[in-house]
Amino acid sequence: MRLHPEGYKIIFKTFVVLSALSVAVWYIHVPLFIKYFLFFGFFILFSWVVFFFRYPKRKTNYGEKNILSTADGTVVVIEEVEETEYFNETRLMISVFMSPMNVHINWYPFKGIIKYAKYHPGRYFIAYNPKSSEDNERTSVVLEKEKNKDVLIRQIAGIMARRVVCYSKKGAVVEQGEEMGMIRFGSRIDFFLPLDVKVNVKLGEKVRAQETVVAYFK
Repeated sequence: MRLHPEGYKIIFKTFVVLSALSVAVWYIHVPLFIKYFLFFGFFILFSWVVFFFRYPKRKTNYGEKNILSTADGTVVVIEEVEETEYFNETRLMISVFMSPMNVHINWYPFKGIIKYAKYHPGRYFIAYNPKSSEDNERTSVVLEKEKNKDVLIRQIAGIMARRVVCYSKKGAVVEQGEEMGMIRFGSRIDFFLPLDVKVNVKLGEKVRAQETVVAYFK
């Protein structure tokens, strides 16, 4: 199984800490079944950390009009909102919530040029909370396909996530399905789309990055 490089240090540190705890537990004077219970818990925790940083091999659902999901997860918001960071206009917002069990790598939804990229330090509300879009640690990226075909993609850290990783650089040309970054341990992606796009998902729908078309450009 391929792992994301962002996970190497965390996996190693987790292994060292859990190994030390296992040695300590072995020498504690408690019933043997308690020791085995703790060892099993350590194993599950380590397995989950490794599983979290998995890097799936997928085939990108290419298409000139396709706006692909940037993340795996569940659609939790589809509504018109005032976007005030970059566009300063009404936009269609589609939000995808990533649970701790989802793949947390993010990919670009279409081919284009990065017009804007900015990191915002912030708090760690649960990602379902509407405040998370503006108050949590986040990175905002505006990707433009052509005039009037641009999308603001916002990576948002959640209550468990403590780092947003974004590789976007202003002026760079990126490909549809190319890796954008990742968010560690439970988070959310917001899309701020032009109002004239054709929405292709519904609330509660499960989506997959690189594959699910969340909307189509007209």
